[in-house]
Amino acid sequence: MNNGEKIQKALAASGVASRREVERMIADGKITVDGEQAHVGMRISGTERIEVEGKRVRLATLDRRRVILYHKREGEVCTRKDPEGRPTVFSNLPSINGERWISVGRLDINTSGLLLFTNDGELANRLMHPRYNMDREYAVRVHGDVTDEMLGRLKEGVWLEDGMAKFTDIRKGNNETEGRNSWFYCALLEGRNREVRRLWESQEVEVSRLKRVRYGPVFIPSHLTQGSWLELPPQDVSVLLREVELHGEKHKLTPDQLAQFKRQNTRLRRKAERSKKPKR
Repeated sequence: MNNGEKIQKALAASGVASRREVERMIADGKITVDGEQAHVGMRISGTERIEVEGKRVRLATLDRRRVILYHKREGEVCTRKDPEGRPTVFSNLPSINGERWISVGRLDINTSGLLLFTNDGELANRLMHPRYNMDREYAVRVHGDVTDEMLGRLKEGVWLEDGMAKFTDIRKGNNETEGRNSWFYCALLEGRNREVRRLWESQEVEVSRLKRVRYGPVFIPSHLTQGSWLELPPQDVSVLLREVELHGEKHKLTPDQLAQFKRQNTRLRRKAERSKKPKR
């Protein structure tokens, strides 16, 4: 099996766990290959019967990393199944033969906007890891009077119940005829539970609408309607791979292609900022 894939990489790509976590599971004897205990570094072809804690795992197709964008609606949850019967984002995703979509982070039930999904667990883990500085940008409508002093505190950092938090950037939106409702574009590097809402609430204003418009270098396209998805073309996936230092892919961008990608996303950003409020 010298020409196969290392088991920890294959299982990470299939969304079982990160490579380090897979290695710990192997050391604990929780992974078998064709009934035999696995060992770190062993190579597999993909035809073997692989079980993790007694459950069979189907490996992802490792020669093509796929990424899709999904426009989440308010009222949808980000779990595969919901015991309360609420609609889940996974029910609207395309089928993927022999694999499964892995969510890159989550949005709470009352938040709409951009979600990323991939068939590669290692890519998902890196996109969520703080090391790679994948900031998230949100369009936020707040109810209440917002002062420059409040904005300064939100950028400097405030203490929440789970530690210090702050926005890395805050920009005012187009707030004409909104009364006491104001739109802002806010970015942060973390993805803690309800962090955007809790930051604004710390300043005694209420978030009345929240939509994620960007994840790292990826903006939500204006034509992507709620409940719809689209797949990133290979050259755009390559941008994400470069951002998180994954190399050796078939699809490499030329400098001109990379510049074109950045110009396209800059146009999307400016268009969003000119809008009075985000499209639903």
